[in-house]
Amino acid sequence: MRRAATFILLVFACHQLRALPEHSVSPSRQFVIYGAAATLRGAISELAEQTKTNLLALLRQRDGWKTAIVINLQTQQANLPEIPPASLRVSQTGFGVKLQLDLTVGQNFDGSLVERQLLRAILFEMIYRDDSELAPGARLVEPPGWLLEGALALTPGREREALVEALSTADKGKSLQEFLGQRFDLLDSAGRMLYRAYSVALVQLLLDEGGGRGRLARYISNLSHGSNDRVADLKACFPQLRDDVEKKWRSRVARLSEHQTYQLLSFAESEQRLDELIQIKISDGSRNRGRPKPANLSELSRSKLSAEGKAAVNHMSQGLLLLVGTAHPVLRPVAREYQQIAALLIRGKRRGIAKRVSHLDGIRKELAARMGDIDDYMNWFEATQMENQSGAFSDYLKAANQSQVSAQRRRDPLSVYLDALEDQIETSELE
Repeated sequence: MRRAATFILLVFACHQLRALPEHSVSPSRQFVIYGAAATLRGAISELAEQTKTNLLALLRQRDGWKTAIVINLQTQQANLPEIPPASLRVSQTGFGVKLQLDLTVGQNFDGSLVERQLLRAILFEMIYRDDSELAPGARLVEPPGWLLEGALALTPGREREALVEALSTADKGKSLQEFLGQRFDLLDSAGRMLYRAYSVALVQLLLDEGGGRGRLARYISNLSHGSNDRVADLKACFPQLRDDVEKKWRSRVARLSEHQTYQLLSFAESEQRLDELIQIKISDGSRNRGRPKPANLSELSRSKLSAEGKAAVNHMSQGLLLLVGTAHPVLRPVAREYQQIAALLIRGKRRGIAKRVSHLDGIRKELAARMGDIDDYMNWFEATQMENQSGAFSDYLKAANQSQVSAQRRRDPLSVYLDALEDQIETSELE
């Protein structure tokens, strides 16, 4: 009888496994994606992981997630046009929050909207990560809009010229209290652009002070216990804001609005700057004091970083973040990958770093060779094929013509004999 019952349970379990819809699990296992094709699920998984990686790099925190985020992909239906393209559902289960992001896949699939909702879900998980006894029906605190927009705008490689331009032409007298009282969803397109610019100013203000990244991470985890006074909550978590917060706020906004749009570096300039950043020098705290030792990322991955090593790698990481915004577009992904490797080393993760660095070095050599070939071809084309020349090769062509004109035949006996012999050979060949 017991065998029969066991057999029935096994059959029922197999049937249930077959009934499960197809799904994919992200590399960190926090995101479980259902529906659609495997390729689309993989793309959403990659976007979700990258969004989380960008936030963790901004905060310089480890990935300590506890609640999985379910992502449900569904195709757009003509008879249900009112279904929103992205909808995050947050509910209590008695053991914490349940997070489900419903994405409607259609022809006008907005990746920026999906990225924003993914970041919103990740922040929700961070806010309620330690609230395991959340009472059913309790009011849930939304992630602040300024934190969402500021973190997205500060993503490496994201262009910010439009935000600076919007802020430079706007009224800079808005107080911090007024800004924090705005709702992003109720603003028009121009208002949203200005809101994003103010968000960048506030996030940078919080990050630039001593220990700002760690304080911002603690601020996020304490949002569920915050008050209705948003400025007071910021002052409680960021002591540097307690002394004349409005003055510091307006100073940061003015500094951002005065920032001039930058020119992109050339490929050669980007390569040179990249070489300067990844070849760092670390001073030995006990031996060879005062004589820094050069080191690269591969060497640093072989052993645990010292305090001096972490400081040097941290400085390199900040430089790489700035370089991503100004580098030649071809080298931006390379600089971003180096920055992510540096962030991993700071957190003590060394597995596979040497292999990634070697792969990046190979990519850089291939890019340099290809860009050299492109430059050679473009120079040849401009010098010989274009009807309207830019004048870049005028000096070279002038020098070449002058050398041809000045190359007169020599009249010494040997030269005259050789010239006559050359003419005789050419005549015989023609006959």
